[in-house]
Amino acid sequence: MDKKGRALVSAVLLAVLSGCGDSTSLQGGTTGDPDGGIAASCRGPFTAYEPPVVSRRETVLSNIKVAMSDGTLIALDVHLPADLDGPLPTIVSITGYGKSGPVATFENDGFTDHGYALVIVDDRGTGNSGGDWAAFDARSQADYPELLSWVSAQPWSNGRIGLAGTSYSAITSLFAAASGHPGVAAVFAVVPAGDTYRDSTFSGGQLNTAFTPAWLGLSTALSVLGTSEPQPLVNHLLGAADFQLTTLASAALGGDVAYDGPFWRTRSPLEAVDRIRAPTFVVGGLDDLFQRGEPMLYERLARHVDARLLIGPWAHTSAGGDLPSGPVPSLPSLRVQWMDHYLKGLETGTDCIPAVTQFYRGAEAYRFADRWPVAGLQPQRWRLGADGTLTQGPPLAEAVGSRGYVQIPLTGLCTRSLNQWLARGSLDDAPCTTDQRVDELGPLTLEYTTAPFDEPLAVNGPIQADVWVRTTSAEALVSVAVSDVSPDGTSRGLSNGLLSASHRATDPQRSRMLHGVSIQPWHPFTREATQEIVPDEPMLLSVEIFPTSFEILPGHSLRVTLAPYDVPHALPPVEGILGSLGGVVEILSTSEHPTSIALPVIVDRD
Repeated sequence: MDKKGRALVSAVLLAVLSGCGDSTSLQGGTTGDPDGGIAASCRGPFTAYEPPVVSRRETVLSNIKVAMSDGTLIALDVHLPADLDGPLPTIVSITGYGKSGPVATFENDGFTDHGYALVIVDDRGTGNSGGDWAAFDARSQADYPELLSWVSAQPWSNGRIGLAGTSYSAITSLFAAASGHPGVAAVFAVVPAGDTYRDSTFSGGQLNTAFTPAWLGLSTALSVLGTSEPQPLVNHLLGAADFQLTTLASAALGGDVAYDGPFWRTRSPLEAVDRIRAPTFVVGGLDDLFQRGEPMLYERLARHVDARLLIGPWAHTSAGGDLPSGPVPSLPSLRVQWMDHYLKGLETGTDCIPAVTQFYRGAEAYRFADRWPVAGLQPQRWRLGADGTLTQGPPLAEAVGSRGYVQIPLTGLCTRSLNQWLARGSLDDAPCTTDQRVDELGPLTLEYTTAPFDEPLAVNGPIQADVWVRTTSAEALVSVAVSDVSPDGTSRGLSNGLLSASHRATDPQRSRMLHGVSIQPWHPFTREATQEIVPDEPMLLSVEIFPTSFEILPGHSLRVTLAPYDVPHALPPVEGILGSLGGVVEILSTSEHPTSIALPVIVDRD
């Protein structure tokens, strides 16, 4: 039998053997639907999909140059399964970290082994590609459909293309799919950004000083290390001095980059995903850099394409690192299963992959649902009392009043947030992540804690803190952290949010409402929307706390911590630092100005 005949037999066997495997019991807990979001014919979530390896060797066509419409040469490597003849379904990954480097190697985990051609591209202005790098700008995005057309025309490609990648290459995968190229049949995006301004770079109107400068430097370093030709090397170094330094200076000094607008919208996949027509799998993490945007990407995609969402207990550089865990297969297995179905037309059991899979802190379990936001949510309002209590209902007399802090950039140094924004590999192994009491007990922080719960409290989605403040200074800063307090006092960070008072304006039409209660405020973050701070006049700051999923177990308490700064994670532009430094902020807890948080609580299910 020739190679084509063997490939046909292999495909038939895969189609027969694939499908829904044995069910796996849901780990622990009482909320969520163990069969949520999967087909009725499935005996449980996910499938045991183990396709045979069809090629154990690969051939690499290195450093091919493809001319773009403006004459710029883009470099790419082609990985082909040496034991198969073309044409083959093709995976494309576009990276800014060097197509031949260690980051790109991860993109080939299982693809050529399972009969795919793999193309790894140096994005414009990186690696051996020409042009100037400008972080997902319009010219770079214009390259993507041109590259996909080139791939489709090659003899080793059958024209059916899957886009796959992690972080940078997950973002480019979404932009490439949004180009509308007809060859795109599926997308698998691991830890992509949604809204680059709000997700990470300028959360709450403050510059991400922990991650953004480090990422720009890392991008340059990895790109330079991946450059083997003199001219691109010189261009990349000059480009770094131009784009990166100029962008950082504008952000720090309060220039146009410090505000939301065309610069950021062009670089935000959430602005483009409505144009995607290919089935898309999004993987996110509870502690990921893009924790905010990942479920929102899925939410938008699920309106018009077959989409899946998997959120695990990961930080950015460890996404999927603890898989397989319970019923959830490894990410390489899921990627091949997704691509085999949509690129090869095999019945691989994708119907048995839940629409939404989320890990719940506290319960330490994966739960499944057929949508995000999940069904059965009700808003719960919890008031922050001046006596440090966190309660439902009207405050007691002793809880009425105010508490205050001085705005000094010393808070946030020993928290979950610190490790999240330093992109640590595993937050569970990082100091202060699983117990941030050192930071909470500092003189500049205010803690508000519930009594221990008698029944579990399950929360899923974004959280809104409505904080009434008055200040003596020209700027007021509020950082909000939510944590799970164990009976022994350990305080495990769950999620965070922050806001500069000058950016307190909200757009009710774009804010997320739950039964008439806002749980995710939308701030314009434009120069025009900034508001003046009048000293000693009460102001309402609606702070967006990023989406999460957790369960407070019986005997545990919920804690909200307020502080002025979250350093080294974030600092406002220079004017905001100077305007806030040393000022006193009062947190008001009165009937007229009731500081509170709104939680999306699971009270029932479909």
